[in-house]
Amino acid sequence: MKIVITGSLGNVAKPLVQQLITEGHHITVISSNQSKKSDIESLGATPAIGSITDLDFLVKTFEGADAVFAMTPPNMGFENVVENTINAGKNYAEAIKRTGVKRVVMLSSIGVESPVENGPIKGLHFIEKAYNELENTSVTFLRAGYFYINFFNDIPLIKNAGIIGSNYPETVNVPLVHPNDIAKAAAEELVKNQADKNIRYIVSDLRKGSDFAKVFGSAIGKPELSWVEFSDEESLNGMLQAGLPQEIAELYTEMGRGLRNGIVQKDFNEHGALANGETKLEDFAKEFASKF
Repeated sequence: MKIVITGSLGNVAKPLVQQLITEGHHITVISSNQSKKSDIESLGATPAIGSITDLDFLVKTFEGADAVFAMTPPNMGFENVVENTINAGKNYAEAIKRTGVKRVVMLSSIGVESPVENGPIKGLHFIEKAYNELENTSVTFLRAGYFYINFFNDIPLIKNAGIIGSNYPETVNVPLVHPNDIAKAAAEELVKNQADKNIRYIVSDLRKGSDFAKVFGSAIGKPELSWVEFSDEESLNGMLQAGLPQEIAELYTEMGRGLRNGIVQKDFNEHGALANGETKLEDFAKEFASKF
């Protein structure tokens, strides 16, 4: 199959490209970074260097593809992040429509059914709507959990304050996912011959904040590590002090609030979805310790 992968050689796209190449597919990788060209070629894929905001570029790249893996970067600039994300998703949808691509796998997220109280996820809410309107194209909405690798951002807090936490309590169950598990699920979905639109959840584990403290603490030799629930204001200020742009810090504070009030987990829980990814929290803790 001829498959186009968006997301450059990021945490999900790279293992996805590697798997599809070993399966014998012809892979084109979209990247905005010219320096990634040789890295893409070294994997055996064809680079397409350009911007996902350029509709003509997308149309040219999607032409003749059997399938597309469509993901939008988590932060489209430092201002108007949600709007920029939505516009990028609409560009994908228009390019798919113009080129008649028959199979699409969209990287979506838990919490996507809500247009509010879910931070950066709300952009994906509107992108799913755009993809649902595509005619003669089958789409799998691959709704992923909270990325394990986001916990790397907590390392300075652990080192400097001896705690880990966020603006939700330690009793909240958080659906988690490893990028490798997303890549495996995406590879399976891209080659499926099916019609219409469907949802697939990809979640590796479902764990509480107290487990994060216990498991990470054990892995890094700090068994006393505890989870601390911050107020929204404390969470926001902490991210701003860490150097995050105002808008992004506000979005992540909102997402934490959405986890606290259950909006982000709601659709996952209501669908009775399972945490069936391979990488459990204890497995990821080894990666976490190596970064610590």
